This record gives sequence, C-alpha cells and structure tokens, in this order.
Amino acid sequence: MNEEITNEIQPEETPNESFRNRIATVDAKGKRKWVFAQKPQGKFYNIRTWVSWGFFILFFALPFIKMNGRPLFLFNVPDARFIIFGKIFWPQDFFIFGLTMVTFIIFIVLFTAAFGRLFCGWVCPQTIFMEMLFRKVEYLIEGDAAKQKLLKNSPWTAEKIRKKATKHIVFYLLAFIIANFFLAYIIGMDELKKIITEPVSEHIIGFMSILLFSGIFYGVYAFFREQVCTVVCPYGRLQSVLLDRNSMLVAYDHKRGEPRGKYKKNQAAEQTAGDCIDCFQCVKVCPTGIDIRNGTQMECVGCTACIDACDKMMDAVGRPRGLVRYASENGIEEGKKLSYTGRMKFYTILLIVLTGILATLLITRKDIDGTIVRTRGQLYQERGTDSLSNLFNIKIINKTIHNIPVTLRLEGEAAKAGKVEMIGSKEIILKQEDQATGSFFIVLPRNFITKRKMKLEVGLYEGEKKVTAIKTNFTGPFSRQ
Repeated sequence: MNEEITNEIQPEETPNESFRNRIATVDAKGKRKWVFAQKPQGKFYNIRTWVSWGFFILFFALPFIKMNGRPLFLFNVPDARFIIFGKIFWPQDFFIFGLTMVTFIIFIVLFTAAFGRLFCGWVCPQTIFMEMLFRKVEYLIEGDAAKQKLLKNSPWTAEKIRKKATKHIVFYLLAFIIANFFLAYIIGMDELKKIITEPVSEHIIGFMSILLFSGIFYGVYAFFREQVCTVVCPYGRLQSVLLDRNSMLVAYDHKRGEPRGKYKKNQAAEQTAGDCIDCFQCVKVCPTGIDIRNGTQMECVGCTACIDACDKMMDAVGRPRGLVRYASENGIEEGKKLSYTGRMKFYTILLIVLTGILATLLITRKDIDGTIVRTRGQLYQERGTDSLSNLFNIKIINKTIHNIPVTLRLEGEAAKAGKVEMIGSKEIILKQEDQATGSFFIVLPRNFITKRKMKLEVGLYEGEKKVTAIKTNFTGPFSRQ
C-alpha cells in the first residue's frame, strides 16, 4: 500500500474534541489549509457520476425548453416575473410564493431530519460542479492529489506555468459557460442570444452580468471551493439543529472500528484491535478535509467518498465492508442496519402531501386575474329616482401569451336587475403577459339594495366565454328595513 499521505490536512489526536473549535480547513492561526483531495473510486462514486451527468443534461437543456410559448423556468427577479413549468407568476401571485417558501422550509427540515445531507452530497449544484466537473478537470491537467501537492511546492518552472495556466484558463472558460446558462434562467434564452449575437453596446448590462457571474463562478471553483459549504452555505450551519440520532448520516462505526490498529502485511491483526487500520484513506479523499472517524461534523457534505475509500481498504485487508457507511447514530450504537423507518415514511408522506398541495395551487391558478376596488372618496350616486350607482376601478393581469378583449358583466341576481357601464371603450384589451386598467359604473335599482354594503360578483368575459369572476362591494344608503 502507498504510505504517502496525499491530503495536506492530517487528523490530530483529539481526546477533548478540540477539532470542533474550528473548521478543518483553517488552522489555529486562522490560515487556510488547502485540501488536496484524492480521487475516489468505488460504487458510490460511480453512481454519483451518473447522477451528475443527469444534472448537467438538465441544467444545460432546460433553458432551451419551452411550454406554452414560454421558457419552462424563468426567475426574472429584476422584472418580478417568474415562470414555473410554463406558467407565469407576477407580484399578485405573492401568496403562492409565500406558500412555496414555507413548503420549501418545511421540506428542508423534514428531509434533513430523516435523510441528513443527502441533497448536499448528491444533487447540490455546488458539489456537482466542484467534484464532478472542476475537480475532474484538475485531475486531468495536474494529476491526482499527490502530484498536485508536489506541483504546488515545486519552483516555478515552464512545466508548472503551463499546467497552472492551462487549468485556470479552462476553469474560467467553464465558469463563463455556466454563467451564460445561469443568466438564461434569469432573462431567458432568447434574450441571452441577443446579448451574444448583437453588438455589445446594445446590451452593456447583460454583458457585464455575464462577466460578473463568470468571475464569481471562477473564484468559487478555482479558489473558494469547499469554503462555500463550510462558511457560506447556511444549510451546513442548520445541520446541527435539524439532525437527530435517528437521521441518516455518512457515519463511522466506532464500535466496530475502535481501537484502531496498524495493518501489517503477512501478520495477523491483534485480537484487541478494531477493524480500522488507521490508513487515513477516508481523510485523503474528503473534499472538506475532515476525519469522518471524529463523528458527525458540520463540514461533512455526505458525498460518500470516504465510504468508497474505506470499503476499498476493507477489501484489501480481508475485512467486511461498511466500517464507514450510511447509518444513524442510534443504528451504530445498537448495531442495526439502516432501514426505512416509520418516521422516515411519515416524513415522506408529509412531504408528498405538501408538494401535492403546492402543485394543485400552481395548476389551478387562473391565467387571468384582477382586482376591483370602489373609487376612493366617492359614495353612491343617484340615478334619477329609482337607481343608484357606484364608480369602480379595475386592474386586470393577463398571464397568457395571447391578446384578450374582456367585457364586464354582473353575475347572479344582480345581473337581472342591474348593469355595468364602462367609461370609455366597452372592452378592455388585455395584451399578452401585460396588465390593463379601466373604470366603470355598476347601476342597480334602489329597491334591489337592502344593505349598506352588498357583495357583488363581476364576471370577465372573452366574447361569450367566462374567463373569471371578481368579487367586490356595492355601497348604498342605510337599510330602511
């Protein structure tokens, strides 16, 4: 076995758990420790590679996909215009976004409580881009961890300059491509194509945005790296309060592994020693530089690299796999295998219900909606001796890609007794993905009005087709009854 330690970060003797006083990539003086992560090999790494390919296909393909003439997803924060599965959302749909955020927070809490940081290790964009793209490019150009460390410590020769320059040029080009597609999720692929094909002078802000995002992504993946997960990302910080002893973790079986004993070839292991041979392979492959044998730590992203490394060493020394595995703390203590517990099933059902409620709201959301308010400062108006009227303002939003002429009609019993009188045009022309306003009177017979405030419903019609209905209040004199 290769005895050379290829990760600059070495575990310390920590009987008092002093390692928890600071993150693994920062020393006692606050200086950054660079992680030279060894390339993992094994079952989980292979599966993660296939998952990452699926992620890349989705990330780079979704901006080109359209539904109902719109992008499938668009998050245009500057214009407060959002598109989800081809449906457009405006500030008027804030309650849906509020519910979405609440559902998302509950989803995070329940998912983490049951499955730990499964998301971080398998589908988090930061982890996938870092470990499955940029890290692999780095291995290709500079070699594995040991060669990277030697290259860093070597003098500046032509070979070192060539490798470093090549790596950083490729890193920036990848960051530039990612930035373009990231911007496509904000402004849309059509607008991005205009920035690319038309003169830069016509799209200064868009071009500067691409350069800004490119610089950020380049800085993150070339220099900041795992610090995003351990310093910036709030999810890692929340992990300590969201996890419990039944949560699924990447965990070291200390009951089986301790006490540790060095493996010696052609020599039987001591009977008192545990299965851990203290080879540090789990430390060498860790992208955040921790020793998983110290227990659950904030820096662990659940990437499973240590599981593959440990399983490989257990195979080499003829001991059972699973010294480092997916498990819960209670499972380790009681020696039970991880199972799909009733708690996990309950959380899964609750998550499905929450997601179903949100999906129902999204599907049933109206394509045309609006508000009707009575004109401020005005009471009812008398129309001759037998009728009263109220002046209203209407604001309508069209969430479709078609121009729609809208007429207003009273609904229910009021339709038989009263009428709507538009001010100006008899129709309100709603342009595609736009808003329109108008004013109108509602006229009702005096004997029809029995309350100080009567609830009415105004229907919005496209020809003879009822599009939606909006409720409002009609104000009259005090009731004489």
